[in-house]
Amino acid sequence: MFNAINPLRLLLVAASYFPYSGGLETHVHEVGRRFARAGVEVTILTTDISRRLPPVERCEGMLIRRVPAWPGNRDYYFAPDIYTAITHGQWDIIHCQGYHNLVPPLAMLAARRTQTPFILSFHSGGDVTRLRKALRRLHWQMLRPLVKHARKLVAVSQFEADFFREHLRLPAGQFVVIPNGAHLPETREPLRIRSGQAETGPLIVSVGRLERYKGHQRLIAAMPEVLKEVPDARLRIAGTGPYRPTLQKMAAQLGVAERVEIEPVPPADRGSMAALIARADLVALLSEHESQGIAVLEALALRRPVLVTGTAALREFADRRLARAIPLNSTPHEVAEAIIGQLRQPLVPASVELPTWDACASRLLDLYYSIVEGVPALCAS
Repeated sequence: MFNAINPLRLLLVAASYFPYSGGLETHVHEVGRRFARAGVEVTILTTDISRRLPPVERCEGMLIRRVPAWPGNRDYYFAPDIYTAITHGQWDIIHCQGYHNLVPPLAMLAARRTQTPFILSFHSGGDVTRLRKALRRLHWQMLRPLVKHARKLVAVSQFEADFFREHLRLPAGQFVVIPNGAHLPETREPLRIRSGQAETGPLIVSVGRLERYKGHQRLIAAMPEVLKEVPDARLRIAGTGPYRPTLQKMAAQLGVAERVEIEPVPPADRGSMAALIARADLVALLSEHESQGIAVLEALALRRPVLVTGTAALREFADRRLARAIPLNSTPHEVAEAIIGQLRQPLVPASVELPTWDACASRLLDLYYSIVEGVPALCAS
């Protein structure tokens, strides 16, 4: 049915995509370009809250379509043109990315309207506000009538699959676990430090979107005590997001602003991210919730010591002795002790077999073909 003349027409729907950074954005980019190399006709339908990015562009064989979203200072992503774009297009299968904003419900409604088979990947994370956390169970109940019609629900870890199977009350057979990849290019590029800051002392790196639930503030709060024991330690927070002013203010109030750098790494610049992680003496992810933890996987791939909170899927790294974990409610003193312990006696796994983006894309493509025509196909590397 599908060949070079009539390729599989795939629509990836994501609230956010490059140049915005995050785990979901990285996932869509990494698998999307591999699908395109395998001969799939890939369209990425996403939003632009700034309304300054190109509405249509091509990247590595993929067609990227952006529609306006509101409001510009929140992550609700109200984008009615998502529904219009889907109902006025033709695709063989639709893959909805994420569940925690207004884009996935619109995409699933449009898929139902056009009778196009769809699947949903959760890409679950923590809640950006306490109100959202309180309303999360109601959110699941409202989504269930749509989610139950997905041909498959894709989780990145067994933890995530079990979590949503229980909370959505859906059959286990509807879920499939396909881990994200953890690939960074080899690099020997030097780490670039902001002007005026010496490149000396142990480097602590925290990677992730600048949201409260990601836990960057826990590291900043611990820095005064870390610096008492390790005076030349540095903290680099790599990410973008609305929590940045709060983190900067916190560092200034604690008197550690000169030892804390908050700057993003361009999401498509994997070489620079590899350089940053490779130079880290410790990679920390003190998040409230992670469905898999791509930053941890990438750090382990580069054999860097890792410190995590014992929450959600992050607990699995500690259980497998790949990282050290601390309780989520640890005090700044306890966080500082854990940091110093990992700097002085780092836990570095000897050998870790990690999932790859090639394997992730291949399994997803097999899933697409099994749904649309029942004939599995392998994704080219």
